[in-house]
Amino acid sequence: MTQYTEQPELLEPIGSIDDLVGLFRSGEKPREAFRIGTEHEKIGLHEATLRPIPYEGEGGIEALLERLAEEHEMTRVQEAGRTIALKQGKASLTLEPGGQLELSGAPLETIHETCKEFHDHLELLRPHAEALGIVWLGLGIHPFHGVDEIPRMPKARYDVMRSYLPTRGGLALDMMHCTATVQVNLDFTDEADMARKMRVGLALTPIISSVFANSSLAAGKDSGFASRRLNIWRDTDPDRTGPLPFAQVEGFGYRDYVEWALDAPVFFILRGERMLPLGRKTFRRFMAEGHEGEHATLADFDLHLTTVFPDVRLKRFIEVRGADAVPPGLTCSLPALWKGLYYDPSALDAAFEMVRPWTPAQVEAGLDDVARRGLAAELAGRPVAEWLNEVTDLAAEGLRQIDDQNASGEDERRFLEPVREQLALGKSPGEAVIERWEGEWRRSPERLIDYARY
Repeated sequence: MTQYTEQPELLEPIGSIDDLVGLFRSGEKPREAFRIGTEHEKIGLHEATLRPIPYEGEGGIEALLERLAEEHEMTRVQEAGRTIALKQGKASLTLEPGGQLELSGAPLETIHETCKEFHDHLELLRPHAEALGIVWLGLGIHPFHGVDEIPRMPKARYDVMRSYLPTRGGLALDMMHCTATVQVNLDFTDEADMARKMRVGLALTPIISSVFANSSLAAGKDSGFASRRLNIWRDTDPDRTGPLPFAQVEGFGYRDYVEWALDAPVFFILRGERMLPLGRKTFRRFMAEGHEGEHATLADFDLHLTTVFPDVRLKRFIEVRGADAVPPGLTCSLPALWKGLYYDPSALDAAFEMVRPWTPAQVEAGLDDVARRGLAAELAGRPVAEWLNEVTDLAAEGLRQIDDQNASGEDERRFLEPVREQLALGKSPGEAVIERWEGEWRRSPERLIDYARY
């Protein structure tokens, strides 16, 4: 646990808000340097018993991480002598609060590469998981067990969050321990490009989330939502989550995001191996007053940015966060959609013109409707499925223009086919799962596992 010692330039005290704005500016890249990174979380259980996976024991997460580290020359990341993550190159395998496992992928140039990275990861993981009786599922929420039954992972950061977040939201612990997502990280050239991408990303989050809504079965029963995960995020912490209405209007820039983040309470700061919780002190107060003799640094603010969770998050790149974890076929569609929309200028312009008339209130209402009804929802007086069809066409044209081909001469549009198939079905994955669970699967856990296994 260190305070960004690999980036010593961030250890200087903050002189002014301009320094924080400069942190975002330091992420700007020329278009030819754009990359895409994908983060995949997965829900685990012991297949024979359907029980969640504890950290300790012969069939636990620790044993799995140790097997991977020993057999694949991965570097252990430890805390208090316990392995909590593994690193290999620019990718890492990290442990979420309830034992969910996340692949934080390397920044790569094409969807061909990032999808191969994902499938290579699954192939590497599978035999070790099977040897321990573990199965990993592409679902947005644990299907069989509620938050009180999920083991806690031994990570100090999560102890702080477990103590603080329930004071702000009634479903915060459900978010931490029961849910799983897929996220995509993308680059921007300058402040105007960032602002346009943030506005498009926030407005389109309900539309794109609809085809990834996949958390309808929770704690062994119909949750009443196509995406219970999306609904849970609405009651997690109003200070640090949500669709950021201030970013969905003309004139939004780096400073606006800085000002919002400054008013979010700080979970903790790191000083060497020490973690110092700050209680309810906002970053603005920390900058002004310090804490126990410590003064705010850019590294502290950089860390703070990882502890706010809006639907689209700005760091030194943009992170779109609205998708539930889904089975492998659909997983690679998410980065393909966002790359096509964000990295082709004509597609980004068209997407911006599409969403410009929408108000923040319409976007939020659309999010709530998508959480409940998935592809059957509406936004701005129109079916979400119709919007999604147009958005997919825009992304496909963007990918055609970019024309990143694999060795067989195929461009990246092929990764959008699972979205087309879902549109043809007329249901989000969560809608289809609960229909099958109550129908042809006859509430069979084995049938659900066969559908969702990685």
